[in-house]
Amino acid sequence: MERYCKLEIFLPESHLEMVREALWSVDAGHIGRYDHCLSYSFVTSCWRPLPGTRPYLGEEGALCTQRELKVEVTCRLDRLEETVAAVRRAHPYEEPVIQAIPLWAVGLEGGTDR
Repeated sequence: MERYCKLEIFLPESHLEMVREALWSVDAGHIGRYDHCLSYSFVTSCWRPLPGTRPYLGEEGALCTQRELKVEVTCRLDRLEETVAAVRRAHPYEEPVIQAIPLWAVGLEGGTDR
């Protein structure tokens, strides 16, 4: 069974530091003898808030297109729930997009996994 997953988290640039600190507080991004490892890149996202929502960005019923960041970080599977909870506390969206993708290996150089 996989011991790690990769989280992909989409967020406004304004909240990168808060989400990064939340990830590091639960040791996400720890690979072998390195910690605080993550990457991020700009993406264009779109969504339409449905009736009854309180969107951070956009308006109910209107298609919204925004530049966002996609953060990618390695997470131990045994800490997944704790990590997602930490991200949710720091994330401004009502329904944050947090995708957990199983990984077969990290750091492929061997011998340095915790």
